[in-house]
Amino acid sequence: MIATSSVGGAILDRVYNWSFLDKYIVRDAGGVVVGETRIISEDDSLSTMLENVGPAVVTVAVKGTRPDRVFFDWNSFGVKQEKGEEFQQDIGSGFIVDAKNGFVVTNRHVVGQDGLEYKVITIEGTEYKVQNIYRDQVNDMAILKIDVNEFPGKKVTQVTMGDSDKLKVGQKAIAIGTALGEFRNTVTTGVISGLGRGISATDFFAGVVEKIDGLIQTDAAINPGNSGGPLLDTKGEVIGVNTAVAGDGQGVGFALPINVIKEVLTNFNSTGQFERAYFGVKYKLVDKQTAVMNDLPQGAFVVEVVKDSPAEKAGILVEDVIVKFGGEKVAEAKGGLGELVSKHKAGEKISVELWRGEDTKIVSVTLEVSK
Repeated sequence: MIATSSVGGAILDRVYNWSFLDKYIVRDAGGVVVGETRIISEDDSLSTMLENVGPAVVTVAVKGTRPDRVFFDWNSFGVKQEKGEEFQQDIGSGFIVDAKNGFVVTNRHVVGQDGLEYKVITIEGTEYKVQNIYRDQVNDMAILKIDVNEFPGKKVTQVTMGDSDKLKVGQKAIAIGTALGEFRNTVTTGVISGLGRGISATDFFAGVVEKIDGLIQTDAAINPGNSGGPLLDTKGEVIGVNTAVAGDGQGVGFALPINVIKEVLTNFNSTGQFERAYFGVKYKLVDKQTAVMNDLPQGAFVVEVVKDSPAEKAGILVEDVIVKFGGEKVAEAKGGLGELVSKHKAGEKISVELWRGEDTKIVSVTLEVSK
């Protein structure tokens, strides 16, 4: 960073002949220095941006009671029971997307358990009770509802959402979250390492493996506890929701594109409901190289059909390759099959072209509301 005083700038100019400084120094008609223009470094710009965004980034905590403890007291030679004590633990991150309605975005796996009391904690330590939770069964995403009037006089701010469809590999990215469930509003930086990634994410607590497609890959450090926090561009706009980290590598994290969230919020604003179309398959994308090597068409290779789902009702089977969905080629969709499903509404009847064995079949699927 170049930051000169009026005197210092003039001295440098004379002694070292750094005439390039003249364009940042304001002189009067007689050549006397009367002011200067400050050059803002990238670090200054980033710090200012984070100061603006920080208040909208929150910590998600859970409150509960530990189980009662039964033990043998050697002093009294008898069995005693201690009542479980209450606890509160930071478990993830989130960010406010609608300050008026009190909507907070996080990951579904952060608030995946029913029967628990969740809280949203702002950067200044204000704790809001979570009143309602909408969990998206298609993507690892949840929207929390808080009462912004719970603490009169407290200002609630929201993030600005960007456009994840315009992202390019190599552009800078910033992640914010409660790292390790302990260090709130931790900031890490990196770049967009890849787009349209598909992963199998394991939730060790729930004991499930979930296939998520269309993700943003970044080398900005994402740690346990960062889940649900925002991935930002250099303008301070949210481009993704930090979702997962590779367990066997370093600098390999993944975020859900923000446009998925924008679609859900747009649907809410028009219908008053957080509804998304539900299809009901888990799949792996078959790219061109894999297709050629295995004598398969490009598309979505079905690895599981969810019981009682629209896909099962339509007769779709494991090992089918879905080639087209609603007339659009799956192979050409940035986010795979999930991207195409998200373009439609619950209740729509969709034509699905699939490859089974050596035959091409067309079936009709009626999409349902995500459960």
